Amino acid sequence: MESVQATKQRFGIIGNDPILNRSIEKAIQVAPTDISVLVTGESGVGKESIPKIIHSLSHRKHGKYIAVNCGAIPEGTIDSELFGHEKGAFTGATQTRNGYFEVADGGTIFLDEVGELPLTTQVRLLRVLENGEFIKVGSSKVQKTDVRIVAATNVNMFEAIKKEKFREDLYYRLSTVEIFLPPLRDRKDDIHLLFRKFASDFAIKYKMPTIRLSDDAVLLLEKYRWSGNIRQLRNIAEQISVLEQNRNISSMALKGYLPNTGSNLPAVISDKKDSDFSNEREILYKVLFDMKNDLNDLKKLTMELMQSGNSTEVQKEHEGLIRKIYREDEEDEIGFDEPETSSREVLQIDGPSSTSLNEDDKYHFAEEIEEEETLSLQDKELELIKKSLERHRGKRKAAADELGISERTLYRKIKLYEL
Repeated sequence: MESVQATKQRFGIIGNDPILNRSIEKAIQVAPTDISVLVTGESGVGKESIPKIIHSLSHRKHGKYIAVNCGAIPEGTIDSELFGHEKGAFTGATQTRNGYFEVADGGTIFLDEVGELPLTTQVRLLRVLENGEFIKVGSSKVQKTDVRIVAATNVNMFEAIKKEKFREDLYYRLSTVEIFLPPLRDRKDDIHLLFRKFASDFAIKYKMPTIRLSDDAVLLLEKYRWSGNIRQLRNIAEQISVLEQNRNISSMALKGYLPNTGSNLPAVISDKKDSDFSNEREILYKVLFDMKNDLNDLKKLTMELMQSGNSTEVQKEHEGLIRKIYREDEEDEIGFDEPETSSREVLQIDGPSSTSLNEDDKYHFAEEIEEEETLSLQDKELELIKKSLERHRGKRKAAADELGISERTLYRKIKLYEL
């Protein structure tokens, strides 16, 4: 078995981080088998090196190695790319095409960004993993293939499964062995080593002296967060190599190439989980609170009606509240039918405060509300509906618009009052 150090030299992997070494060791161990491997880690950590190691150390090393970026292929053509298609299978299919799984028979396929695969393609891929079978697009013939699949993703797969964007059964088939590559910020001792390697490569490429970092620049380099990982470090090394006239780089010069240098604190991760239903829940709460306020206002106006002798001004305000309670937009926001609650039930929710009535009048007031005022409210509603229907010559939609309620609610009221 090839040693970790020899493998790193062979594939140009720089660094002595223990987690990195363990990842390479796992790749070496699983290479002789046909086990499916899932490589995880942030974008830019070098996940593409692991499948190359696995393929080159396996018995398939003389077979084809095909790397496929699943996120770069449009959803409408990815099935054709992976599994092939028959002539005439879709518009533009002028000839039969072999897919990657047919071409790589006996070799290895590396599926990069596998978390971006559409659900329909995931079903096809699961079948390949289970029994090596696939069907071309537009064909009914089952074909066999013998490929080893190594996949990679920077997506949190458990979150994707929870949101039903990735199949759980496919995840467990792909991740028979999972290899994690650590982010660059967790490999502080390797950062300067990598920078020196990149600086040397670009000096040769652009035929100019190699840049060197001062001690304070090295310290700044190691403290930086590197959200883009090795890819970002390489990019900055190339920029400095090309743009800087002075080949000795100080920390001040380096700062000009590091975005957001002043904010290198660890990222704060919120414990709050985003919910797909949070907006609907907020709308529901708002509507319920509005309804409660309307009922309180209605109770207050009922008292005013009793005390003012049914003045015209209070009656108009009362009629407006009735319309508001049954308005259509509240019914649509809640998402279910308005409950079959009469005005009698609404008015029985609360009585007036004890400060406005004597102790002996409390039960008398409740009786008044039940026997007289509740009937008055129902009469008001009935009168409003009758007038509106007469004004619009029985057209329910126009009457409902005028009353500020839905046509469905108006129909229910007509049925209730036997109009």
